[in-house]
Amino acid sequence: MMNQILFSGVIGLFLTLVGTPLLIKLLARKGYGQYIRDDGPREHHSKRGTPTMGGIAFILATIAAYFLSKLITGKPPTFSGVLVLGLMAGMGLVGFLDDYIKIVKRRSLGLRAKAKMAGQLLGGIAFAVLSLQFADNRGNTPASTKLSFVQDFGWSIGPVLFVIWALFMILAMSNGVNLTDGLDGLATGASVLVFGAYTFIGVWQFQESCANAQTLANPGACYEVRDPLDLAVVSSALMGACLGFLWWNTSPAKIFMGDTGSLALGGALAGLAICSRTELLLAILGGLFVLITMSVVIQVGSFRLTGKRVFRMAPLQHHFELKGWSEVLVVVRFWIIQGICVIVGLGLFYAGWAADK
Repeated sequence: MMNQILFSGVIGLFLTLVGTPLLIKLLARKGYGQYIRDDGPREHHSKRGTPTMGGIAFILATIAAYFLSKLITGKPPTFSGVLVLGLMAGMGLVGFLDDYIKIVKRRSLGLRAKAKMAGQLLGGIAFAVLSLQFADNRGNTPASTKLSFVQDFGWSIGPVLFVIWALFMILAMSNGVNLTDGLDGLATGASVLVFGAYTFIGVWQFQESCANAQTLANPGACYEVRDPLDLAVVSSALMGACLGFLWWNTSPAKIFMGDTGSLALGGALAGLAICSRTELLLAILGGLFVLITMSVVIQVGSFRLTGKRVFRMAPLQHHFELKGWSEVLVVVRFWIIQGICVIVGLGLFYAGWAADK
């Protein structure tokens, strides 16, 4: 069964390595180039016109890798896997419309704020409602109405509050990745690390699933997750697809993911956290996205309250650029920060399991 994980990762990697250059040529021929803000770092002006909407490459590659791995191994798709892919595609569609309007319609702000929010809310609500359906023979649905850290804890918050909570997670993470996507390869490389962590988490939860409690050394230390192995398959496909895309997205980038990619990746991360019962752990595993989002919150809050800015520019990566750090230096050091966040998050995940043992 583990072959699915290997196949999905390798196929996702291959498809973006080969397919992204074709997308670059197509986008360049149509003139779908990146718009660069005049108030940003001056070094970014040379990037104007670089093909964007590259998220199309890894969205399609991930979906294809998932279903091809199922076809090769003869295993059926699961509701959890399909729901996470659907959330990713839905958020990606909102981002695509935003990118399309910016580039083709020459409207620098893209979708109107209300329209963009409405699209994200629609996709998020659909995912949240459907994730509480499709119970398996143990009564587990893809998501749970309980809050979770390394697994569910406390009492059920009920379906209405769960939908609100899920929406908050989806919006926070999709916009967090969007804010991080400001330097060549930064958001892509950081996402690879988190998807790698969720591949490990899915495999571990499958091996220690309560469905296999009779074969476990300690049946009390198990995970009630509906489809943990399939979540690992989705994570592996995403990791492989993003890694292949990073080959072309790293500095100097030949293509940008655009809102198409950043919103999709954020949606996928939130969906994986919700379905794997690691909702609060995502704040640590995706610590770089949280840090960068908080820099914007602090900057805006400080300016409105005091009229002063804490950072030279927000999001945080641009602050360090304006301090004189090269783009590559910022990206590599931020990847290191993200790597530390993943190590800490996985350490806490394992500690939670060990404590139950």
